[in-house]
Amino acid sequence: MEEPLIPVGLMSHTAHIRSHRKPRRSATTNIAVRAGVAGGVLSMAAAGAASANAAETTQTLQLPTLTADLATQVAQSAEATQQAAANYQLQAERDTAAANAAKQAKADLADAKKKAEAKKKAAQEAARKAAAERAASRSSERTTLSAATTTSASTSTSSSTATGSAAAIVSFVKAQIGKSYVLGATGPSAYDCSGLVGAAFKQVGISLPRVSQDQSTAGTQVSLSNLQAGDILYWGSAGSAYHVAVYVGDGMFVGAQNPSTGIVERPLSYDMPTGAVRVL
Repeated sequence: MEEPLIPVGLMSHTAHIRSHRKPRRSATTNIAVRAGVAGGVLSMAAAGAASANAAETTQTLQLPTLTADLATQVAQSAEATQQAAANYQLQAERDTAAANAAKQAKADLADAKKKAEAKKKAAQEAARKAAAERAASRSSERTTLSAATTTSASTSTSSSTATGSAAAIVSFVKAQIGKSYVLGATGPSAYDCSGLVGAAFKQVGISLPRVSQDQSTAGTQVSLSNLQAGDILYWGSAGSAYHVAVYVGDGMFVGAQNPSTGIVERPLSYDMPTGAVRVL
């Protein structure tokens, strides 16, 4: 746009002096400047945004990694702590169970020892009483036999006066004196106690049971004060005797005693029998 012309006569006395005002910038310059400023502002804004985005991006990438590692470590530590606690508890339970088991075993052992000791004492007492009873019984029998023998000569029959089958039995057992005792033997070179008695009665056609227990009940029970030659003597109770022999008269008996003595003749007082049976 052109400036209007001012007449010369109307010009100020300062007209010849250049205006002190800054010259106007053209629109193009203003636009360029504005564009440059705007571009700079936008560039700075963009740079700032980029920096902010970069910083945010960096934090966004790092924070999850740090948080995940920390969470993993915390989880692992918690799991290790829990496992250690479980192990301690399990060990404590095992120790308690072992202690209780040891205590119970000790108590059971003490109880078993007490019971065994009580049984042992009971068995010893029973054996003592049985021995005392046997001793008393034998003493009574010996006293009775001694009195009967002294007061009456008819209480027994001498082997020299035995007749018939009794004499044959007495003769047989006396002929075996000196032979060996062998458990289970029935002659002719060796016998055990019931084997000798059985062999003697076999001489007169009488078959006796094989063992002492049965031979002690094979005939009629007779008193020791009324013995006759040929009677079977037994030691122990009738039906459970542990030894037998043959009474040969005159207060004597013949029997297979044991491996050390063999077959011998002994007086009744040597080992008083418990009872006697008469088969003939």
